[in-house]
Amino acid sequence: MIGIKAISSYIPKDGVDNFKQAETFEETASFVETKLGARFLPRLEQGDDTSDMAVKAVEALLNESDLAKEDIDALIVVTQNPDGHGLPHCAALVHQKLALPNHVAAFDVSLGCSGYVYGLSILQGFLAASGKKNGVLVTADPYSKVITTPNRTTSMLFGDAASATWMGENPQYSVSDCTFGTDGKGAEHLKVEQGELYMNGRQVFNFASLNVAPAIKSLLEKNGWSEDSVDAFILHQGSLAIVDAIARRFKGSEDKFIKALEETGNTVSSSIPLILKNYLNSDNSTRLVLSGFGVGFSWATCLLKRNEEHVN
Repeated sequence: MIGIKAISSYIPKDGVDNFKQAETFEETASFVETKLGARFLPRLEQGDDTSDMAVKAVEALLNESDLAKEDIDALIVVTQNPDGHGLPHCAALVHQKLALPNHVAAFDVSLGCSGYVYGLSILQGFLAASGKKNGVLVTADPYSKVITTPNRTTSMLFGDAASATWMGENPQYSVSDCTFGTDGKGAEHLKVEQGELYMNGRQVFNFASLNVAPAIKSLLEKNGWSEDSVDAFILHQGSLAIVDAIARRFKGSEDKFIKALEETGNTVSSSIPLILKNYLNSDNSTRLVLSGFGVGFSWATCLLKRNEEHVN
């Protein structure tokens, strides 16, 4: 059985005080705390690029787990903001900088906030189909590269971070089922235009509010999971307002929806693994729901079940 064995992350130390930034847009501290949820937004270190963030996350994984470079069979990098103009693919640059073996299959997945859940399914299937044992799923999407001029809609929302997830045999959590969706009509509402990120916040909020809860409920019903049986709902941290809006659709279970934006903001595909890593080793939760949603519009939900061998 292939699943999640370990997760590590990299979060830049430098960044932006969101309260001070809000003042420049004539927004209140209350708006930052109750709607955005992010007090601090980490920023890509000077001189670093996407691949550098990815490398630091993988190096942390290698240092914090039993995984060795020579045991890696596959490397997937989820990003829509790769180095340079995107050629060569970011995974090849990460492979080079880490000096990984030549037998490693390395490729990118161009998805945003739904990318982690998609990536889990892709890597799990790739390893199973190819008969390989160990893969690393990296998320690294520094939106600061495409927010270079002050913008009220985007500047106060996004932070930069990266994660690295080891998938292999005898996992802590297995990915038991997934569901996916796309609404290409939403493409115009979240995109890069002339090098700058454009986001129609209202349209993104409406999309998430309408589509995510039904997708989760449908997957739970399909697998015979009740809302009560779920230990935690780990959603993409789009904003505090979005997570709250989705949680309200689950009466009696609202407290199970994790909110963790204060020190990172919206880190795109990294927001889910940044939370999920806290459930490995230090938590006895047996059933988790992951759901990512955003640019595309795209959404993906999966169920995680703890391997009985890892229940304390």
